Amino acid sequence: MKLGGVASSGKVPWFLYIFFLVHMLAFGGSGFFLAYFEPDPPVDLIFMHGGIAITVYLVFYLTIFGLDEVKWIFINAFLGLFGIIVEIDWILSLYDRKLSDFPVYLHIIPFLYYILYTFLIRRAVIDFSGSLNNAKRKKRVEIGYIVVSIIIYLVIYFV
Repeated sequence: MKLGGVASSGKVPWFLYIFFLVHMLAFGGSGFFLAYFEPDPPVDLIFMHGGIAITVYLVFYLTIFGLDEVKWIFINAFLGLFGIIVEIDWILSLYDRKLSDFPVYLHIIPFLYYILYTFLIRRAVIDFSGSLNNAKRKKRVEIGYIVVSIIIYLVIYFV
């Protein structure tokens, strides 16, 4: 049983994915650069800028996808903690930086954006593959998503 959300009654329009992917890339990117590329990062601005945006995104996610789907945010977070660390550390390495160069509290906003972004990618894959209303296909797509994610994380980690 699905609890709420536009998606509980059908497929989410493709333009919503495009809108949120672009919008979150802009806000998440600016939060990422604020946290990791400012000489003296404005922590209060980082938390206000990111905290407000993340709260608004969560409200939209609950409205659009429903509670049952949004629980995947936390599944992705748990499953993807290794991936988050590996991928953000890899991105920072392109600029001769690493996660350990920064205090832990600066990682909160970029990590939360990453979690929300990967949830949106997972959900878009389910919708675009026509798996939303086909439990068997959805299960295969979700397993594929997990396997592909782990492969990507391992490749980045070892490269």
